[in-house]
Amino acid sequence: MKRHLLTFLFCLVSFSADSGEIPGNFRKESLVAWCIVPFDAKKRGPEARAEMVHALGISRVAYDWRKEHIPTFEEEILAYQKHGIEMFAFWGGHEDAFALFEKYEIHPQIWRTLSGEKGTSQEEKVQSAADAMEPLARRSGEAGCAFGLYNHGGWGGEPDNLIAVCLELRKRGHGHVGIVYNFHHAHDHLEDWDESFAGIKPYLLCLNLNGIVPAGDKAGKKILTIGEGTEEAQMIKGVIERGYEGPIGILDHRNETDSAETLQENLDGLKKVFAAEK
Repeated sequence: MKRHLLTFLFCLVSFSADSGEIPGNFRKESLVAWCIVPFDAKKRGPEARAEMVHALGISRVAYDWRKEHIPTFEEEILAYQKHGIEMFAFWGGHEDAFALFEKYEIHPQIWRTLSGEKGTSQEEKVQSAADAMEPLARRSGEAGCAFGLYNHGGWGGEPDNLIAVCLELRKRGHGHVGIVYNFHHAHDHLEDWDESFAGIKPYLLCLNLNGIVPAGDKAGKKILTIGEGTEEAQMIKGVIERGYEGPIGILDHRNETDSAETLQENLDGLKKVFAAEK
């Protein structure tokens, strides 16, 4: 038993760039493409976007949208199905989308920024934030979709607050509620990353990666290619050592860049991170 445990730990900390040794959730075919709709400089439509994602070898998309994309929700779903791509997650909620989820029998995660906290005490803030999130949590549950509280800075971006609201909503009967955590909103938790990740891990629905430098969010470097930062390699190593096997996302999130190029850069950067740990 001891020998098997030591072998397991060695594999975790000694991963290499060889696809056979990279954990399955970090391999290209398992990754989730995020922030590739309104942030794509080429402004692709549904078919072109699906073709782009497929060409990269990615098979899951978290769909972010703006008002102008509402008329093409159905076209997006059909394009993904044509190219064997899963609509893994959907940003916020919209009744047109929920109707289409039912029509096509799909159940993407629903992601929403944790907000709505009011009051002076922590308990008041947790309760009011849960109140604000509950309608979409309820609607997501009715559609058979997991609901992810998304960190986006401020009170709602604190791991302890994400956990507290998640647990409150579960207490209210919404057991499908979890957390979506983003490296590009984690700059305030670099020093206590291991502790923060240990806390959110049991509730994680998806972990979105990014290049990280200390205080990068305050220095115009909030969004960096994976492998170009100084912190993400150690953070990723900690994620693996903690045994996280859930979904992993990579993102574009730059208005000025072609999403195909940015996603490829992140794929290459992720390979570089694993190669450095060889």
